[in-house]
Amino acid sequence: MDIQHLLSLAWQGWYAIGVVIFTFGFLLFTRVPSDYVFFGSLSALLLAGIIDAEQALAGFSSKSVVTVGVLYVVVTGLRETGGLSWIAQRILGYPKTSRGAQSRLMTSVTILSAFLNSTPVVALFIPVVLEWSRQIRVNASRLLIPLSYASIFGGICTLIGTSTNLVVHGLVQEKFNNEGLHMFEITKVGVPCAVIGILFIVLFRRLLPERKTFDEGVQNPKEYTLEMEVSAAGSLIGKTIHEAGLRHLPGAFVAELIRGQEILTAVSPNEKLQERDRLVFVGNVDSVRTLYNQVGLRPAPNQLFKLDAPRHKRCLVEAVVSNTCPLVGQSIREGRFRDRYNAVVIAVARNGERLGGKIGDIVLRSGDILLVESHAGFLTRQRDSQDFYLVSEIENTTPKRLEKAPLAFAILAGMVTVVAFGWLSMLKAAVLAGGLMLITGCCSLGQARQSIEWHVLVTIASALALGKGLETTGAAEAIGVTLLNLTGTDAWLSLAAVYLITVFFTEIITNNAAAALVFPIAMSTAESLEVNTMPFIICVMVAASASFATPIGYQTNLMVYGPGGYHFSDYLRIGLPLNFLIGAVTVILCPLIWPFYL
Repeated sequence: MDIQHLLSLAWQGWYAIGVVIFTFGFLLFTRVPSDYVFFGSLSALLLAGIIDAEQALAGFSSKSVVTVGVLYVVVTGLRETGGLSWIAQRILGYPKTSRGAQSRLMTSVTILSAFLNSTPVVALFIPVVLEWSRQIRVNASRLLIPLSYASIFGGICTLIGTSTNLVVHGLVQEKFNNEGLHMFEITKVGVPCAVIGILFIVLFRRLLPERKTFDEGVQNPKEYTLEMEVSAAGSLIGKTIHEAGLRHLPGAFVAELIRGQEILTAVSPNEKLQERDRLVFVGNVDSVRTLYNQVGLRPAPNQLFKLDAPRHKRCLVEAVVSNTCPLVGQSIREGRFRDRYNAVVIAVARNGERLGGKIGDIVLRSGDILLVESHAGFLTRQRDSQDFYLVSEIENTTPKRLEKAPLAFAILAGMVTVVAFGWLSMLKAAVLAGGLMLITGCCSLGQARQSIEWHVLVTIASALALGKGLETTGAAEAIGVTLLNLTGTDAWLSLAAVYLITVFFTEIITNNAAAALVFPIAMSTAESLEVNTMPFIICVMVAASASFATPIGYQTNLMVYGPGGYHFSDYLRIGLPLNFLIGAVTVILCPLIWPFYL
């Protein structure tokens, strides 16, 4: 083995390699949050002088990181108007098995990612998948890695599917002084890879981890009785209980259906919903939150519409009734709860007891836990009141501004259109869309600020700096040249080596940096062998994006790392065999489509 290039590395190169090994080991064998680990690695490179301050901070101002941050605002606008729930219902539906859920999710995301950058697609789908997973009772960790991988599959199907393809396209134009590659040149290999990749994940889904997110790990044992009404403005009218997604709710079930004067206590999943039907649910607080935000349903109490604060400025509050509360022994309606507290009870829990009937007819007892809809002033007024033992707000329960949902979708469609036609860059389009979400009131400034996942942005930005350290010290190039020297003059082995080297660098630095780094090595290899350069060009394009074995190889892998509650090893278990599978397909197909010898 020729290790001359490695031996010629200065201490800075070996130091950068050591930091990368340390980062991998720390992520693999500890539970320290990834943003801490990556920022610590960045600090180690900066303090040793391997990278300067400008290079260390470049990731925090990179277009990709800023784009991801701005897209959180766009997603917030969709979420706060109920748009995300609509996407889950119309595009993803309600599959009965995890296999069906994975197939439907990956197919949809792959198609979208073929024409849109994968980063915004995943940013849009993460909150959708988290909510959807609760509704269909599939662990979110079984869906978020497939979400990321599907966006990668889509990215290798067209020239505009990922920025990496465009980077290689530019390098080809620069080297050969021509127009570069056609829009669907990579499709000949990308589509077979995508199909095989989806089939692999569906067939070998046991390799996917079963992790608990924070929300799933904290279970709330309280069972509430909640009354909801089928809204005339919704899309549930005429659908059965099953078709509406109300059959298999996480931690909840339909206890009664009230239609006029008729009460159905054994509700069939084939029962068709009618306008103004009242559904009585029994479930935990998470299920109540899901139903509260369900498009097509609204809280049933008539008093709700008499509150003096707009719905989008209200929230849900838990209040425990004290023994000195004047309403004890009276029904909620008789006690005139709204008039007394300027708030409306929408759900009641009583020490595990299952309550039936309409909310207004429930007679209150000491210790009952009420879910109350009111504005923020209720918390301030009642926190020290003798009427309640405890008053606390429930997060993420601000009612959706459904009337603005069409506007939010129009903004999203506009963002997609201007990017697809090349009128604006992804960053500019995202900034414009985020600004419009705020200006039009689809979300508030506070909601937008709270929605940004800062730990994800820190992780991505720090990973970019880590890759820069390998690149600037020459460590990446030395490793690549050393490995290529093993293949000799065999074109097939050289092509496989180019693919493996590109994948290796993509896993430890960024995909764009890996493509730019390996491209000249691949071209010089093809020219020295006097073979067609096209198989090598396509191999670099696919390998630079097809990163599955680590969370740091591709930005979308990092984006789902935290929300899925994943460990570093989770990616290795399913991603490593997938890397080899996609690599084998690519290396076999490329010379068959573009022969080595013309």
